[in-house]
Amino acid sequence: MVRQAIALAAVVMLVPQVGAQEPASVSAASPESEIQQFCTNIADAARDQRYLLQKQELEKLQADVDERIAVLEGRKTEYQDWLQRRNDFLQRAEAGLVDIFKTMKADAAAPQLEEMNLEIAAAIIMKLPARQSGLVLSEMDPQKAGMIATIIASASDPNTSKEPT
Repeated sequence: MVRQAIALAAVVMLVPQVGAQEPASVSAASPESEIQQFCTNIADAARDQRYLLQKQELEKLQADVDERIAVLEGRKTEYQDWLQRRNDFLQRAEAGLVDIFKTMKADAAAPQLEEMNLEIAAAIIMKLPARQSGLVLSEMDPQKAGMIATIIASASDPNTSKEPT
């Protein structure tokens, strides 16, 4: 009998544990409310993930912009160096060209200046001594001499805009 009592007590003790292992009863909630609850539960995590992806994309774009800026800065430096060398060359060439025309007679210089770009011819004539400039202009075709004189006059006009339009 003691054995039976012990066996009965053991069975009674096991019964609540067996009940605990049973799956919870399926709730009567509808699938829409389960979906809503799931979406609500993961909304913060999804938002954080979206922000993280956007941040990574912005960092990538910033790196691309920084790289392009570095390339442009390098090109700017290269261009400024080239421009300085070009300007130095032009100054030396212009000085040499003016010296050449200073040594020429007016009747020999006039036809050559007529064939040049009018602005370059005007710049050269402006750098010649006034007496020689007058002689060269008098030997030139009157129309071209007039255009060159106009260019020279506009170059000395303080009301002339520095910016080309």
